[in-house]
Amino acid sequence: MPTPPKPVKVLEMEKRSHRTKKELAQRRNAEASLLTGVSLKEKKETKENPIAHKEFKRIRTLLKTIEKDDDLYGETINRYCVIVAECEEFKEKRERIYGQLCEFQKNMYDLVENGEMSWSEAYKIEGDMQKNLVSLDRQIQSKRKMLLDMEKENIMTIASSLRSIPKKSEKKKSPLMEALSG
Repeated sequence: MPTPPKPVKVLEMEKRSHRTKKELAQRRNAEASLLTGVSLKEKKETKENPIAHKEFKRIRTLLKTIEKDDDLYGETINRYCVIVAECEEFKEKRERIYGQLCEFQKNMYDLVENGEMSWSEAYKIEGDMQKNLVSLDRQIQSKRKMLLDMEKENIMTIASSLRSIPKKSEKKKSPLMEALSG
């Protein structure tokens, strides 16, 4: 897949391009027409979650740097930030349950020897804790897959908007050629 053309801002920063001033002006206008002009807004759900809020601020700063902090991408960015927060929460739960499992395994022999539970009960509890860990791992992987899909889609959306900009300006036909082809 060919790489999308560079935005005008990047071409201006590099201070080297084979494009004419007219072509650059046409590209600048085309890029500007793809944005709404409304800056990226944080939704209430994102703002209320400290992890999501922090991620939103980070992404908004990055998008502002490349002048893509447009509210056209707002829903996707807010949803992405909430899922990042959910993923972090699942990881914390997983670590907590893992710690509990390790603690239980350490004390399991003493619990059985003291008659507080039988070996079958101890193994059942241990198995249930391990199932919980596996379940949390699946949920984390599911969230990570969602994040990856959103990242690809968001990047693809921005890249595709750049691809929709014509690379070269329309060439005018010479009046002589028009008269001859008549």
